[in-house]
Amino acid sequence: MKSTAYPLGVLKQYKYVVVFARHQNRWVFCRHATRATWEAPGGHIEPGEAPEQAAQRELQEETGAIRYSLTPVCDYWACREPHEVQYECERITHDNGQVFLAEIEEMGPLPPGSEMGEVALFDDLPERLTYPDIAWEIFPAISRATLMPVTEACISPLVMPAPSPMAYRPDTPVSNRLSTSTFDE
Repeated sequence: MKSTAYPLGVLKQYKYVVVFARHQNRWVFCRHATRATWEAPGGHIEPGEAPEQAAQRELQEETGAIRYSLTPVCDYWACREPHEVQYECERITHDNGQVFLAEIEEMGPLPPGSEMGEVALFDDLPERLTYPDIAWEIFPAISRATLMPVTEACISPLVMPAPSPMAYRPDTPVSNRLSTSTFDE
């Protein structure tokens, strides 16, 4: 999967939101009830919903956040590479998303019927991420937004590939990209 972070507002037609949240000076991650991996709150933007509304909804549904501040940080683009296409007739799919930073002041229990099985606090990114390619692409922008460095302890569990100069978004100038990386799933 290829993933690229862009300055806020560069991309349009957002399909997803991702919310990197902090509570008590630690990162908030969720574990989906059917998975053993951790993920940042986020999901699809519903029809008629603005990205900020979707971010608020996903944060509340997936963490139980009650009082919080929410700040848009950057855009991201993700694309499955051609080798991941099951049938020749399928087109390469790509999706635009918007990334937010939340500072949670008060958390409650997960709402009834939540798809999440657990919420936990971490000092850095968890070792086992559901979407490591997207998380590792976005985390440096989030780190800059919080003025918190990405630490060696944070990156040591994962092997990070070198940035790929070949990953690109055809309709966005190279000068507008924050970074470009290629990751294997």
